[in-house]
Amino acid sequence: MSKIGGGSDPPSPPSPPLSVTSSEASKSSGTCFDANRIAEVKAWLVSQFDAAGKDVPDFEYTPQSIAHLHNIATLSQAKTQAATIVANDFRQKAAEYRSQAARIREILEHVGLVQESLPSNVVSSSQVLASVANLLNIRDTELSSFLVAMADLSLRKTAVEEKRAKVQQESKELLDYTRKAIARLTYLKRTLAQLEDDIPPCEAQMEHWKTNLAIMESKERQYMQQYSNYKAMLNRVGYSPEISHGVLVEMAEHRKDLEKKTKPILDTLRSYQDLPPDKALAALAIEDKKRQYAAAEKYLEDVLQSALASSE
Repeated sequence: MSKIGGGSDPPSPPSPPLSVTSSEASKSSGTCFDANRIAEVKAWLVSQFDAAGKDVPDFEYTPQSIAHLHNIATLSQAKTQAATIVANDFRQKAAEYRSQAARIREILEHVGLVQESLPSNVVSSSQVLASVANLLNIRDTELSSFLVAMADLSLRKTAVEEKRAKVQQESKELLDYTRKAIARLTYLKRTLAQLEDDIPPCEAQMEHWKTNLAIMESKERQYMQQYSNYKAMLNRVGYSPEISHGVLVEMAEHRKDLEKKTKPILDTLRSYQDLPPDKALAALAIEDKKRQYAAAEKYLEDVLQSALASSE
């Protein structure tokens, strides 16, 4: 049972245990307690302390203490009632077992099978049989009951063995997983150590790359500036995309061809310079050369126009 207050403390001076102190009255002014609950708590405290042979100690009755004590009292009474019911049931069963034992003893005496008249080996065997029956949790010593109990025990043993085999299998799998995890951990540690060893050379390489990157950025800015300058220069001299290297090469080749074609004409003109100064012949020769020169110029213009058209 629950007890309030220290059991080893000396009893307090005689005082009305059920009365409310003056401090309680001053603090509880204006607060209304549940009278029934207070009465139940006081009655329970008196019964518990009376059972222990002690007086109820003084304490302040507050709503919190009353609620707590009421819960304890309710729980204690419920457990006491349940224990009383169980104890009564056990007493009744014990009385029934005693009456049954007396009846069985009387029957055994009538048939001459009392314990004192039985041999010691029979008594010991009976005691062993009774112990086995109690161990198997059976109420009688019939063979069928023993067989059923042994079958149940065998089933339980089989279930335990299956569970044990399953647990062993799981343990084996867990052991395999643990070994693999340890191997993996060892590999990861070795890899980590290798990576840590590779950090210094990698950092040096990164610093070298950073230096090269700064140089490349400087070169890029320089080349971009030169490109802008060259582009502005080409714009000033009137460069157009149609004038490309391939077009210039093709025009130079046509020029060489024209020079080859005009060279005989020039040689002929130079030979005319050695002729006697005849005005009429000279005029005819000049007109003829003019016609040839005009035809060569027209051919050159046609070739240049066709070259420009093909490049576009």
